[in-house]
Amino acid sequence: MAKDDEEPSAIEPSAEPPVVARLVIEIRSDGKRTIARGALQDAALGQEVAIKAEGTTPLALAAALVRSIVSGPLLRRAITRALLGARQRR
Repeated sequence: MAKDDEEPSAIEPSAEPPVVARLVIEIRSDGKRTIARGALQDAALGQEVAIKAEGTTPLALAAALVRSIVSGPLLRRAITRALLGARQRR
């Protein structure tokens, strides 16, 4: 926080890389089973894929959710683009 006699520092633009994909997940549970549903969107192409996973324990749900996400073509494409972009910047 700036004191009265100091000028506030300039705000620097974010150094984060651009968004390549978005992941939105809704998790529902009744105590016996848990369901995760959502979508994975390729930000560059605007394509979207539905994601669904079920599990009886948090660990089982997490494993099913990872399998569902990794099996989708959008994530593979986003990872490939990110890796190729990193190689081209070298």
